[in-house]
Amino acid sequence: MIPAPERPALTTELRKLFPDLYEPEVLEAVMQEGTVIQLHEGDRLMEMGQYIKQLPLVLSGSLRVLREDEEGRELLLYHVLPGQSCAMAITCCMGDARSNVRVIADEETEAIAVPTRLLDDWSSRFRSWKAFVMHQYQRRFDDLLNVVDGIAFRKLDERLLKSLRDRSHRAGSPVVHASHQELADELHSSREVISRLLKQMEREGLVRMGRQQVELLRP
Repeated sequence: MIPAPERPALTTELRKLFPDLYEPEVLEAVMQEGTVIQLHEGDRLMEMGQYIKQLPLVLSGSLRVLREDEEGRELLLYHVLPGQSCAMAITCCMGDARSNVRVIADEETEAIAVPTRLLDDWSSRFRSWKAFVMHQYQRRFDDLLNVVDGIAFRKLDERLLKSLRDRSHRAGSPVVHASHQELADELHSSREVISRLLKQMEREGLVRMGRQQVELLRP
């Protein structure tokens, strides 16, 4: 972990990625109190049942936020991308509650970790911070509605294709690096069913399958 003040160009980066934080005072507070953290793919930033001590402001990479049922099955809620934070984490921080989600790095990820003890004070002092928090809540509410819509109204093949397109968009490449099991876990299905659907999509000319990857032919 690196104290934020040791990254001189970080203020410019924050201003570009987080335009909602327009007040110089709040940027200065983030710089003074924040710590730059580096996460590798698969690292767990938050675990279910733990108290959250730091709130991540993502600078690069991607985090995925998951729920887990009593049988250990995971359900993807949303991704946290550069310029965003985790609304679920904000909720737990503000209420001093245990985390009800798991947060895992999708790839090499860099973020500024802000101590949660400061969040109440910042919401009172900085108008832009309060607006930023509300914006994160709205964005995540929309994400959760999409999850509900997908489960309730979309067929599994449509959800799989949407997942592949979302992953492709985030990576900036038509090639999605993910195993059939990873896709199955994300969609709350089985590896066998996902493999069967991918083979059908390949026959239809939508994708080309490789080892641990799927290439979208019609992104």
